[in-house]
Amino acid sequence: MASPTLQAQPGKSYPLGSTMHFPLGATPHADGVNFSIFSKHSTSAELLLFNDIKDTQPSRVIKLDPCKNKSYHYWHAFVPGLREGQIYGWRMDGPFNPSCGFRYDHTKVLLDPYGKCIAYPPSRTRISAASVGDNVDKALKNIVIHSGKYDWEDDAPPRHPFSKTVIYEMNIGAFTAHPNSGVSPEKRGTYAGVIEKIPYLQDLGITAVELLPVFAFDPEAAPAGLKNGWGYQPLAFFAPHPQYSSRQEPMAVLDEFRDMVKALHRAGIEVILDVVFNHTAEGGVNGPTISFRGLSNETYYILGKDKSTYGDFTGCGNTLNANESIVRRLILDALSYWVEEMHVDGFRFDLASILSRDEDGTPMANPPILWDIESDPVLSTIKLIAEAWDAGGLYQVGTFPGDAWHEWNGRFRDDVRSFVKGNENSIRSLTHRMIGSPDIYLNEEREPEQSINFITCHDGFTLNDLVSYNEKHNEANGEKNRDGSDNNLSWNCGVEGPTDDPAVEKLRNQQIKNFLTILFFSVGVPMILSGDEVRRTQLGNNNGYCDLGESTWFDWSLLEKNPDIYRFSKHLIKLRADKKFLCENYKETLQDFLKEKAIEWHGVTLGNPDLEANSHTIAATIRHFNDQMMLHIMINGYWEDLTFEIPTFNDDNKAWHRSIDTSLESPHDILPWHEAPKITANNYEVKARSIVVLVSSSSAA
Repeated sequence: MASPTLQAQPGKSYPLGSTMHFPLGATPHADGVNFSIFSKHSTSAELLLFNDIKDTQPSRVIKLDPCKNKSYHYWHAFVPGLREGQIYGWRMDGPFNPSCGFRYDHTKVLLDPYGKCIAYPPSRTRISAASVGDNVDKALKNIVIHSGKYDWEDDAPPRHPFSKTVIYEMNIGAFTAHPNSGVSPEKRGTYAGVIEKIPYLQDLGITAVELLPVFAFDPEAAPAGLKNGWGYQPLAFFAPHPQYSSRQEPMAVLDEFRDMVKALHRAGIEVILDVVFNHTAEGGVNGPTISFRGLSNETYYILGKDKSTYGDFTGCGNTLNANESIVRRLILDALSYWVEEMHVDGFRFDLASILSRDEDGTPMANPPILWDIESDPVLSTIKLIAEAWDAGGLYQVGTFPGDAWHEWNGRFRDDVRSFVKGNENSIRSLTHRMIGSPDIYLNEEREPEQSINFITCHDGFTLNDLVSYNEKHNEANGEKNRDGSDNNLSWNCGVEGPTDDPAVEKLRNQQIKNFLTILFFSVGVPMILSGDEVRRTQLGNNNGYCDLGESTWFDWSLLEKNPDIYRFSKHLIKLRADKKFLCENYKETLQDFLKEKAIEWHGVTLGNPDLEANSHTIAATIRHFNDQMMLHIMINGYWEDLTFEIPTFNDDNKAWHRSIDTSLESPHDILPWHEAPKITANNYEVKARSIVVLVSSSSAA
């Protein structure tokens, strides 16, 4: 019979030897630390204590008594005299019977799923966790931390409404890693490095950074000789990635991450985390035993029909069993921790459709975990964004379960790319994407900003490469160019890769400006990929998850090489924010928006939109609900110049002003409303493959 348990409260003193099975994880107290971990079918448990990260053997091994130290499926122990900073790991013994889903291995040191800080020993290797034999000298360990010690001062979340949000997708490691970043050497590629670049983010005008995974991940989950640089191989859901810290002390990573969040908040910038709750770094049947596999494999993962294999709906070897009760609690607890203790403002869920699958992998109409997340009081006011598809073929853009979720709109990306490239049968889809994708979302009764619009993201070509390469060039990834998508909808503008041809370069600049203009003049939340504003290239690599050095880093010299693209991007963001021409302080649904905004479609002649399959042109006049003229947009995706008719005014005091013409050189390509030149003619020649935006004089005033 288990000993009596007490509710653990940090800082409270307990009699020596008392042991609590909750909360999970390692909880420090005045006179020791309580440990608790879930392991359903294990027959024995050992807690390993280490004095130093470099130690190859534990200083103390505590074998838990199943009669005194186990309650239900929870192993727990209170160890007097321990304190914050203690290094620890777990060993579990139990049946190794893959046909029943059991993969217990007493020779492997396991991470605590609720561990909030991870120690990377210098000798650590991923292969040691997948090989036969003891790996205590080469295994990852946890560190006991006290969550509530940080001084947040007057930190407050900016809480920008989605209608006023511009998202900047960023990789912490790549953002400041380059020597030309201007960041001090010890802070390059770190949370502290981001702090030094906040003035740049403010100047650009974005309102939120969406960080590629910062959960502690396995950099060794990559082809031989390379490192994983994206972070989509999570080791633990509570711990910030320690290798993004500029400080040597292992626990300093927590404060450095919080320092970054606090500094971004003071600059009015929200922090959204890209979170991976669909798989872990343990991979498939031949993968390493790092944590979940050795604790309760049959609980944490979706297994195959014979239990010895894994349901792989992620393309990464395994799939987290997100709707199992223990896993649901883990996900909710982790999300709440990042909001309450780390002050983040929202989450983008990688391959979020996984979260709608049951333990057999079948999609559910009302997945418990999705409703748990959006109805949780702690999570109810933050930004929730779903990548509404998975690698198993489930595609839920427009049908993702729940009421509070916004969605990455993959169809926006594909349809806009198709049009700008010059493909036929793309004009009608373009019109839908620009007005909030009503063909996808109109029946959802959501706000106009349900759609997260993007042209590029971490996964695929950069914006520069989208207009510079017809084919992917992933040879450096070590997989003989087999990895990465073959469906890029890209066009190299006549030359594959870098060129000195001024005509090709001019066209590429123009195409980039076309993409950006459509993005920021479309209803929804715009998201740009870090570096696209200066034409960052990956030399045609459309799967840059490997840390390939400078080819995947932000090259800060591009600010001087491509100042026109940076200026254009910055002014687009300002135009959208200053005039709120598409994103006002909405309370209405997409239906209400489309009713209030009188949108008239045209072609080269007024009132005659050409929506046929071979059309490459469209124009639109957008009025306020009070019928006051606001915008006239002319899009010529054709490869010849075309003359478009312009609406006229009955009021002599009103006139059109040209704010944007992507065919013109900087600074005439984009101008603030009050500086835009007046257009007196009744038509306008729109150059081949260019976009023109006119603004009425009353709007420009």
